[in-house]
Amino acid sequence: MGALDGIRILSFNHFLSGPAAAQHLADMGADVIAIEPIGGAFQRNWAVANRFVDDTSVNHMTTGRNKRSLALDLKAPAALEAVRRLIATADVVMENFRPGTMEKLGLGEAELRRINPRIIYAATTGYGADGPYAKLPGQDVLLQAMSGLAAHTGSLEGGPVAIGTVPIDHHAAALTAGGIVAALFERERTGTARKVEVNMLQAALDLQGESITAWMNGANRKGPRGEAGLANWFSPAPYGIYAVSDGHVMISMCKPADLAEPLNLPELAAFTEEDGFSRRGEIATLVQRGMARLTMAEALPLLEAAGVWHTPVEDYDALPQNPQVKHLGAFVEAETRGGSPMVMLAHPVRYDGETPPVRMTPPALGEHSREVLAEAGLGADEIDALLAAGAVAQTDRMRG
Repeated sequence: MGALDGIRILSFNHFLSGPAAAQHLADMGADVIAIEPIGGAFQRNWAVANRFVDDTSVNHMTTGRNKRSLALDLKAPAALEAVRRLIATADVVMENFRPGTMEKLGLGEAELRRINPRIIYAATTGYGADGPYAKLPGQDVLLQAMSGLAAHTGSLEGGPVAIGTVPIDHHAAALTAGGIVAALFERERTGTARKVEVNMLQAALDLQGESITAWMNGANRKGPRGEAGLANWFSPAPYGIYAVSDGHVMISMCKPADLAEPLNLPELAAFTEEDGFSRRGEIATLVQRGMARLTMAEALPLLEAAGVWHTPVEDYDALPQNPQVKHLGAFVEAETRGGSPMVMLAHPVRYDGETPPVRMTPPALGEHSREVLAEAGLGADEIDALLAAGAVAQTDRMRG
């Protein structure tokens, strides 16, 4: 049982942000039907690091669980009519095409509401439905550059740095899922069916809310990035990453004087909390010197004894053995259709202490085409005709 049991969602999504949003909702119990092209959605045919396990894309592992797959050709009139009949049974239609694509397919908002006035229509775009950038490609690293995220990442002494993952896609997914849940709640209270719109540009800005607000309101700064290894431009020293002889340690918020004894740097005792802002570079340079003299095994207990917030900087390889990650059950293990092990991240929210289960592993292309169309009211002969004409596909393949 899930919070969204009984809610049917049609997901016309591709790549990452849209499919990830749909998976959040599927994890919560919604019946999410992924409507894919005959050749399969992008995320099942392309993979980050070009990694496939038993022909299953790691991107499909990331965003495909707990969904059913319907594969059809939306340019085929009979297939499009079948989709219209399915829309009549749905609560939500969600898509992350470029603006205007759904209208070209004959499935714009007006048509959706003609078919089903209670439908909630959710669109995730790169830059919004209109405006001078509406038709530009909305890809995570481009939005990192445009939004200031890259310019504010890295060191002041170096250049801008792209984040080593795709945070904007994932944040846009969470915003989309939250917006849909809010719209469903409003519809149940008032009967009003909303259009939910999320764009990646504002998602990127929202990720940086604290620092952008400080910057726009005149906060003092030397530049957009932290100097001397500090983590950012706005936090007081020694907030940042410091090298020890055999690794790196992140030091969080503390007073400079807190590090005087553990790092054997008595000169740090003279720096005030205000100096943490005004003399950031001097303090960070001293801390660099003190940390460089230590090994990881020496530094961690010294910082712990001094009450300094800190943690080693670790790679993904350390995550499965992290005691808290293990306690939370943050990883889920399953098998591909070929029987090989695959690892997925668990749903990140608990409900009464329980994490929603993986009810279905990422499906094959069009695995559920026949059953979904039957639920939309199509007869066996109609479905057979669609399959025979190539307007619908049902396969056991993981990619097209």
